[in-house]
Amino acid sequence: MPNQLVRNRLFDDIFGDFAPGFFVRPLHGDKLPAVSEIKIDVKENGNAYTVLAEMPGVSKQDIQVSVDGPVVTLQAEVKQHDEQKEGEKLLRSERYYGSVARSFQLPQEIDEAQAKARYDNGVLALTLPKKQPAAAQKIAIE
Repeated sequence: MPNQLVRNRLFDDIFGDFAPGFFVRPLHGDKLPAVSEIKIDVKENGNAYTVLAEMPGVSKQDIQVSVDGPVVTLQAEVKQHDEQKEGEKLLRSERYYGSVARSFQLPQEIDEAQAKARYDNGVLALTLPKKQPAAAQKIAIE
């Protein structure tokens, strides 16, 4: 299946160069990345995981991160708007709205209360501390 995707992109590039006016593309902005295009790096160090996720073109307010045990979910929504200045005649307006989500599972549960997130220059950086296993409880025998 991946070979088909590469082959289709190859033909799109060839035909796009051959007849550039035949295929209409948006005038501005990038489309929202597919789930497979949100590239992540996951590193484990001592008692925490560090996750770097590339999410260019998304504003910080439109990103949501949720943790459910060992499962981390990244969600993003993109809203691109055209601005019309006073005195201009609008001939064509294209807007892109979309959302994407990606989930992945880590080897150990995450301590949600201690988790931290930072977004800078299109890269979301997460520090996800591992949840410490509960100490064994002794049960009194009656």
